[in-house]
This record gives sequence, structure tokens and C-alpha cells, in this order.
Amino acid sequence: MSKVKYYYDPENLSYKKIHRNKWSKIGYFLLFLLAAGLFGLLSFIILINSSYLETPKDKLQAREIKNMSINYRLLNKKIDQIEEVLEAIADRDNNIYRVYFNGEAISKEQRKEGFGGVNRYKELLGFKNSELVLKTTKRIDVLTKELVIQSKSLDEIISLAKGKEKLLAAIPAIQPVKNEQLKRMASGFGYRSDPFTKARKMHYGMDFTAAQGTPIYASGDGVVKNADNSLSGYGNHIEINHGFGYVTLYAHLSKYKVRKGQKVKRGDVIGYIGSTGRSQAPHLHYEVIKDGKKVNPLNFYYGSISAEEYINISTIANQENQSLD
Repeated sequence: MSKVKYYYDPENLSYKKIHRNKWSKIGYFLLFLLAAGLFGLLSFIILINSSYLETPKDKLQAREIKNMSINYRLLNKKIDQIEEVLEAIADRDNNIYRVYFNGEAISKEQRKEGFGGVNRYKELLGFKNSELVLKTTKRIDVLTKELVIQSKSLDEIISLAKGKEKLLAAIPAIQPVKNEQLKRMASGFGYRSDPFTKARKMHYGMDFTAAQGTPIYASGDGVVKNADNSLSGYGNHIEINHGFGYVTLYAHLSKYKVRKGQKVKRGDVIGYIGSTGRSQAPHLHYEVIKDGKKVNPLNFYYGSISAEEYINISTIANQENQSLD
């Protein structure tokens, strides 16, 4: 039995009984149902988002995601170790192998360059661990590219190593005139006094004085590029293309012993000393050209003279005396 409720009537100064009609009771009942429904819905939402109502499948999935995150972090640590090893190999590649075999170094930017263009990682976005997966995938892609570049570099090093024997034979490594046949080394590479104008100008070779007809030797393996007197001032001269960017020039010859297109070996007699062209006395004017630039021949005599002879010839060559051409 429901309780009887009263209200106070101030006009009559008495309590009066509350009478509820049928519709009021229905309204209260519907309001109660609505409140109960809302409370139930809210409770359900809270429960399904809590760990208390996790199904076995949900728990298994959560465990797999956690294991995946751990594995990705372990993978990143292994990538760190691989990158260290690969960086050490790249350092040796650039600073030892490529230097030794005259190869051009591969820059760090080339080795670690990423992938441009279309977003190749868009399918990895929008997940709980997207940042971790995306970072790891990018690192693996860059690492894969580095390995490909390093592999190609080692292939190139092998190719350069096979050609090293030819390179060593081609480099102009001996004096073009034997020491025992020299009168003296008259002038070296650098600024010298011109014998005709007496003006100070650059002398791009070395002058070796010897008797007319003294043999001249090829300083390295190569092919005769020219054997004529087409260059002004050089008289009868020979140019040998040694390959690998090296060319040597022998000027003021009395006569040739080779012809254009002929292959020569280091130490072969190619001509004889004379005084043709712009020359003051019988001598050989000798030049070394590397990649189109004339360089000091003194740096290439390691194949024919001793350390003591090198010091003596270096002392004479560095004196600012008068050249013979």
C-alpha cells in the first residue's frame, strides 16, 4: 500500500491530503523508465569500454599488439647495430678502398637519401602503433637502399682492383732519361727565367740536359698520341696517352723511334735528345698532365731513383734558375 502524502495549506492553517490523478501517475512512471533506461545505457557503455568485460578474443588481441610493440622496439635496436656496422664499412669504403684505387667517394647524403614522390606509407597510418611501425619501416627502407649502394660500390672496387695492375703500369713513374746519361737536371717545375726574354714565367715541366742523341724512355705504359712538331715551341715532340687521365710530353727531340698509335711499355726507347724548336741547348723538356692539368713531374719518380737521388734532384728542381726553353 502506497504512503499517503499531505501538504500544508497556509490559508486554512491545516494539512490536506494530496490526491494524484491517473495521468500524473503515468507521467511519473514514464519518467522513471526513461531515467532507468539512460542509467542502464550509460552503465553499459562504461562496462564495454572497461577491462572487466573483455572477451578472450579481446585479451588475445591486446596481448598480440603488446608483443608486436615489443618486437618492433627490439627490431629498432638491431637496426641501430646494423647501421653502425654499415657506417664503418662505408667509412672504409670511402677513405681506404676508394682512395687506394682512385675512386670517387660516395657522399653520406647519397647513401642515406630517402624515398620521394607518392606517400608509400599511407597504408600504415591511422592505427594505434602507426608512429612506431612507420618509423621502423622507413628505417628498413633506407637501410636496404644503403646495402644496395654499398653492394654496387664493392662491385666497383673489385673492378678497380682488377684494373689496378694496369693503373700501376700506366702511371709515369720513372725518369725519361737515365741518371748515368745526364749531364745535369737543368730546370724544374715552377716559375723560371725565360732564356730568350729573361722574363720570369711559369715552366710547366722539367729540363734534363744530356748529349745529343741520348735515348729517351717512356715513363709508363701507353699509346703514342702524337709524334710530330705540331706544337709551337716544342720542336719534335712525343705525347703518350697512358689512360687513367695521364698524358706525358717529351719535347725538343732530335728524332723519333715511335709513331702515332703505337703501344709502348715503361722503359721503351721512344726517341733521342735534341735541340729542336724553342731550345737553347740539347735537352729533354718533360711534362706530366693529369686530367688535363699540368703537374710537377718530380712527384712521379718513385720507380727509378733512390731516396738520396730524389733529394738531390728535388733540391736542383726547386731552384729558381733559368730554363732551357
